[in-house]
Amino acid sequence: MKKALSLALNGRGRTSPNPLVGCVIVKNDEVIGEGWHHCYGHPHAEIEAINDAQARNKNIEGSIFYVTLEPCSHYGKTPPCAERLVKEKISEVVIAMRDPNEKVNGRGIEILRNVGIKVTELHGELENESKWLNRGFVFVHKYKRPFVTLKAALSLDGKMCLANNSSKWLTGIEARTKAHGLRAENDAVLVGVNTVLNDDPELTVRHVEGINPKRIILDSSLKTPSDAKIIHAANDGRCIIFTLENENSERAKKLKDNGAEVVTLENLSVKNILDVLISKGVLNLMVEGGAAVLSSFIKSGLADYVNLFYAPKILGEGRGFELGMNFNSVSEAFSINNIKSGLIGKDIFIEGRLSCSPDL
Repeated sequence: MKKALSLALNGRGRTSPNPLVGCVIVKNDEVIGEGWHHCYGHPHAEIEAINDAQARNKNIEGSIFYVTLEPCSHYGKTPPCAERLVKEKISEVVIAMRDPNEKVNGRGIEILRNVGIKVTELHGELENESKWLNRGFVFVHKYKRPFVTLKAALSLDGKMCLANNSSKWLTGIEARTKAHGLRAENDAVLVGVNTVLNDDPELTVRHVEGINPKRIILDSSLKTPSDAKIIHAANDGRCIIFTLENENSERAKKLKDNGAEVVTLENLSVKNILDVLISKGVLNLMVEGGAAVLSSFIKSGLADYVNLFYAPKILGEGRGFELGMNFNSVSEAFSINNIKSGLIGKDIFIEGRLSCSPDL
């Protein structure tokens, strides 16, 4: 199962809105097939593993399938994997976690057991590892929203930028490289329009291998310049601007002519934005700023994880991302759990789960 989980990672950035899934086929203590879900619309991990076994001229009848997620039981872009496993007359399926999708959730297991195929469900470490691997998929089906990660670069005194809004470059190249790796793990990256106006970011994946995420801008009055890098950097039409302005206005038309998608909402609340992003296949969302945007996600209780980079600098007057948050006691404050930390170059990296995030 560890191998299957490792294989699943090969699909990162390509499978949404489907989950990351890996599969290993074993017969007579020999691995005879391996596979993973490569991208949305392509064969699932079990089918890829079967194809691999057949390419090796291996007979899979009577074999054991180790798969990170319960085999699907419904027709989507591809036929049900559970029915294919029945057809192949395998002997056992070992599953790291059940599929939280209400169209499946136990039905794949039932199909297998009804024909005498043994199904073993794992619990504990490997189940938790599989859930974490597919945390966005779990959240979308369990809580009807993406898994939200907040990423920020800060000074030691908690400032994201100087009083004049200058922030480049607060952290070193090592930290920025890791941040690009984090982008590659998410389906979309979100910023406010002030970040676009002040920094003109690309929000693409550089320095590391990976797929560019969708780029999301919160821009109530459509101040985003039509020549902004965030629109043109990847030349892929994956920039979405949420606004209160009419999407048929002249400013909106100019942005759309330059490749951006403009979405008009009556209210730019965090919940409304997350609802739309689900419809666009976003399972994992990373919020990169600025301060007001980061604060809005925390205040709404719709943030799950933080990736914080602390530069060994004191900025003094400036802006942190705690805007509008006021607590009467320390016990009311949000806490970070399951903390991991370390040095990256000269910077300090801290990550962890926010206390407002529900269970997987």
